[in-house]
Amino acid sequence: MSVDRSLPPILPVGTAVVTQIDVRDRAGDVVHPRGSTGVIIHAPGDVAHRYRVSFPGGEQTTLERGEMEVLGHFQQAGIDNNEVDLWQFVIYRCVIGSRAYGLDHDASDTDRRGIYQPPADVLWSLYGVPEQLENEQAQECYWELEKFLKLALKANPNVLEVLYSPIVEHTTTIAEELLSIRHLLLSKLIYQTYNGYAMSQFRKLGQDIRKQGSIKWKHAMHLIRLLLAGIRALREQTVAVRVADEHRDRLMAIRDGEMAWEDIDAWRLELHREFEKAFGETELPERPDYDAANEFLIRARRSVT
Repeated sequence: MSVDRSLPPILPVGTAVVTQIDVRDRAGDVVHPRGSTGVIIHAPGDVAHRYRVSFPGGEQTTLERGEMEVLGHFQQAGIDNNEVDLWQFVIYRCVIGSRAYGLDHDASDTDRRGIYQPPADVLWSLYGVPEQLENEQAQECYWELEKFLKLALKANPNVLEVLYSPIVEHTTTIAEELLSIRHLLLSKLIYQTYNGYAMSQFRKLGQDIRKQGSIKWKHAMHLIRLLLAGIRALREQTVAVRVADEHRDRLMAIRDGEMAWEDIDAWRLELHREFEKAFGETELPERPDYDAANEFLIRARRSVT
C-alpha cells in the first residue's frame, strides 16, 4: 500500500472527524453519508494503517487517513477559501538586503519588500486578509498596510528599512503620502529594537563560537551593519539604509570570515557604547506620532472604499 507522505501526523484518539466518503455496510448500502461526523476511538501506529471511528449512534468503522478530515479543519475550510488575487493590491515595492546596503556581489539575491492595501470589500469580508503576502521563490514579501504601520511604530528594523530603501520600484499615491510622513514614525524606540536585537544575536553567536568554533559570518556582518544604522538613525533622525560605504572593507572582511571573532566582538562593543551615547543625545521623540499614523491609515482606508 502506498503512503501519502504529505499527510499530517497521526491523529490522536478523541479527535472529532468528518467522513470524506460514504460509509457502507457489508451489503453495500450507505449507512453514513459523506460528511458524517464521528470520533476516533483507536489510532494506528503509522499512516499506512486505518483508524477506528465511532459514530453518534454507536456504530463503528475503520477509515484511512485520507477518507476523513478533522472537524475543526472542515469547518474552517470555507472561511479560509479567499480566492481574491491580493498581489494586485501592492502599493509599494522596494529592494532591501545586500543590494540596498551596498554590500552586494555578483551572486547576491534581490530581495523585495513592500506594502499591499486591499479594498474595503476584501478587507471587511468574512474571509479577511493575511498580514503579509510571501513568495519565497521570488524572495518577495508585502505587509498589509495596517500591520506594516504597527511594526513601523514599534521601530521594527526590517520595516523601517523598507520605508527608507534607496531602491524603490513601485509606488502609488497612498504610498507616496506614507513616505512623506515616514519621519513621524521614528522614535527613541530604535535604541531598544536595534540595540536589543543585536545584543541577543551576538550572545548566540558567542555560544556558537565556543561550541562549534565557527559562526554564520554573514549574519555577524549584518548585525554590525544594524548597529551602525541604528546609531545613524538616532543622530540624524532618519534611517540610513546604505551605511556600509565607509565601512565596506571591514564589513566584507567579516562576511568572508577574514576578521577574527575577537575583533568583531570588540567592534560591536564599541558600537554599543556609541549607540548609548547617541541615545542620550538624540532629538528623536520618546514615542512615534501614533495619531498621525492613525489618521493616515483612516485616509488610506477611505481612499479604497
